[in-house]
Amino acid sequence: MQRFLPWMALFTSVLASGGAHAQSLLDTCHATSSYDVTISDNGVAFDRAQPEPRRVHLQDGRLVIDGKPADLDAEDSDRVTLIERTVRALEPKVKAIADRGVDLAAQAVREQAAASAPDASGELDARLASITADLKARIAASHSSHDWQGPAFQQYVNQTVASIVPLLASGLLQQAVTAALSGDLDAAAQLRHRATHMATALRTRIRQKLQVLRPQVQALCPSLQRVDQLESGIHTPFPGGVRINLIDVGKRQTRS
Repeated sequence: MQRFLPWMALFTSVLASGGAHAQSLLDTCHATSSYDVTISDNGVAFDRAQPEPRRVHLQDGRLVIDGKPADLDAEDSDRVTLIERTVRALEPKVKAIADRGVDLAAQAVREQAAASAPDASGELDARLASITADLKARIAASHSSHDWQGPAFQQYVNQTVASIVPLLASGLLQQAVTAALSGDLDAAAQLRHRATHMATALRTRIRQKLQVLRPQVQALCPSLQRVDQLESGIHTPFPGGVRINLIDVGKRQTRS
């Protein structure tokens, strides 16, 4: 999983509705990275389980690789400073897109409800308000990609989905019962099929709704390219000949 920025994973779970999975920024910018990243007052830290280097810390022109300070010259120190500044500057921009994504996803859920479960609108609105507020608070408080990954976050996603999808399917199931009682078994079967696949329908609707964010996402690509160029330009040799390789930005491969 590519996870260059602390808030990328929000696009895998915007509103956690239907479990939508989209690495919007990384995919749009054709970027890859094996690092998680954490931003704090004490610098910007990139970490991964393997391979080495496992942890790269940048702060005020200083670079520490797996606990060992790098002996940078003035030019490389400037590059490290600019990388840190660029990543920090991306944070509020990505979070703004994330907030907008949450609103759009909530709108998609309401549209799905209007089509399949209008009688559940009151309860659904209350749950959506709670979920939206919680996600926005998580986005605002998050400064690390670790917040959006792992078993705990997956459990959060699953619980959120479980609280929404049954409400959306309830209207269809009621219609199926009515159709069956009236003798229209084909209609009843079709309605039950739609209810069973509600999560898939919702995921599709959310993805379509989020497409409006694409231009805002594309506007961030030059910043990722800048980070790639700056870290590729570091010429200081590191122990063992390792390269930090924080991010790679390139052209998407076309299939023949």
